[in-house]
Amino acid sequence: MFIIVVLIVLAILYGYVGARLIAPFALIGSGHYLFWGIITFLAVAPIGGMILRARGAENQIVDILLWIGFGGLGVFSLAFVAFLIRDFGWFTGFLSLKAFKSLSIIDSQSMQMDPERRQFLLMSMNMGILGVTSLLGGVGFFQARRKAEIVDVDIKLSNMSPQLEGLKVVQVSDLHVGPTIKADYAQMVVDQVNSLNPDLIFFTGDMVDGSVDHLSDDVEPLRKLNARYGKYFVTGNHEYYSGVDQWVHKVGELGMINLHNEHRMLNIDGASLAIAGVTDLMAHNVAKSHKTDPHKAMEGVPPAVPTLMLAHQPGTAELTKDLSIDLMVTGHTHGGQYIPFNLAVSRVHQYSAGLYRQGNMQVYVNRGTGYWGPPLRLGVPSEITQFTLRKDDPGSV
Repeated sequence: MFIIVVLIVLAILYGYVGARLIAPFALIGSGHYLFWGIITFLAVAPIGGMILRARGAENQIVDILLWIGFGGLGVFSLAFVAFLIRDFGWFTGFLSLKAFKSLSIIDSQSMQMDPERRQFLLMSMNMGILGVTSLLGGVGFFQARRKAEIVDVDIKLSNMSPQLEGLKVVQVSDLHVGPTIKADYAQMVVDQVNSLNPDLIFFTGDMVDGSVDHLSDDVEPLRKLNARYGKYFVTGNHEYYSGVDQWVHKVGELGMINLHNEHRMLNIDGASLAIAGVTDLMAHNVAKSHKTDPHKAMEGVPPAVPTLMLAHQPGTAELTKDLSIDLMVTGHTHGGQYIPFNLAVSRVHQYSAGLYRQGNMQVYVNRGTGYWGPPLRLGVPSEITQFTLRKDDPGSV
């Protein structure tokens, strides 16, 4: 059913944009079939590539197919929005002219447009939209592939011991090593993180898109992540699409501590700090034993101890009622990844990007250190988050 829905959506998106592009040229014969053949190929490439990978065909040819498919999807999705806005304006203008005609406000003859001029105007607008969206696609590609933005966030905790003042926690999320993100990008992220000299590193899921066998070399740079008090990991939904048991084992080999609805107690210069982590919110759909359970993760944590929890999806916050969690760090949403889809994501997710407060708990949503699908970032930069723990002084202004 899911694949059918996806195919329908892709058919509408590519068919709509294709119709707008081909209309002014009135192509016939082989030119017409070639045009729609290319459009069909671009529409099928993303879903076809993912199906091939899911069936074990993970190789360079499939990766190239997905590069083409996802790149096309990015440009066509931008063009779809642009054409939709254009057509809405065109239709609104048409209705307005009809209304003016019916009211005899202006001479109807003066409102007629020469058909050839109308055709030229339509063709120019279509080519202009294609040109602008292609340019935006190029800019978005550059933004997606460049170094992630370092976002500094001070986290104030009222129950924090002085020894924890200034503790630095760096979060990486949604790296999505896979068909378009390889070892070079992972190494760039490692270099950025290590340059921050973190005390703790949190990796909040969706590290990969593919199997351990195919991506083992590409995640190898993550072994070099360095943190004074440890590197912690929780599963995201994409680990469950890619062989979760194998990836959990691989995460351990890379030197990260996987938190499966559990916690670790740290003693930092005599001060206690709890690091808790839960499995992905939807994990039970694939592995029942992985059902997310924040209450289990918090069992045995003294109420007075400051607690930081890792979770992949921000919706996990809804399951934490009556728990003494000071900060939950999450990802998953990518912040919408590129305009204007960030607006839709902010409507779907209560917490979509940045810092929020739910009761006494602070919730942070990382915009994603990599990207998924279209290699685009427009107005929503990739992110590595650096949290600094501060003592909250209620008396301060």
